[in-house]
Amino acid sequence: MQTSLPEDITVLLRAWESGSDQAAASLVPLLYQDLRRIAARQLRGERCNHTLQPTALLHEAFVRLIDQKRVHWKNRRHFFAVAAHLMRRILVDHARRRLRDKRGGGEVVVSLDEAMLVAGGPGLDVLALDEALDRLAEIDPVKAEVVQLHFFAGLSVAETAVALECSTATVTRHWQLARAWLFRELSPRSH
Repeated sequence: MQTSLPEDITVLLRAWESGSDQAAASLVPLLYQDLRRIAARQLRGERCNHTLQPTALLHEAFVRLIDQKRVHWKNRRHFFAVAAHLMRRILVDHARRRLRDKRGGGEVVVSLDEAMLVAGGPGLDVLALDEALDRLAEIDPVKAEVVQLHFFAGLSVAETAVALECSTATVTRHWQLARAWLFRELSPRSH
């Protein structure tokens, strides 16, 4: 995932934050492929006739990132976490518009089997997933950030550990607990 040293990207992010157009222009080629990969990962489980393509999702997220005037970029991880969150928001907004347009008909499904959230299980409603992740963030922000970085941003367990400044064992433990919690939250309730 890494095309440049994280320190170089952090320096450029801070320069961009300070208003440097040169830094912004330098960041685009360094971050584009990683952002496109995150967009493709987020769309991978969507329905096959989804109207958004990875490049369109990336560009919409990038436009929103450029508008982030009050963000103090801490580092590369922070940037990718914000980008992944924006892409998730775009997909949720898109799903809500689609459901509203259909007056509640149809489900927007996203498969999480790649992330082993529901190994071999059926797809999940993206709106339900979004709400569950918001609840998880209220209960345990660290576990929610692990999901954000590992699943949505596509960082490996090792990259997530570096980003969170903890051990891979800690990330693995948080990931397993977050997956179990999300599985429970998203499983159909028996009446």
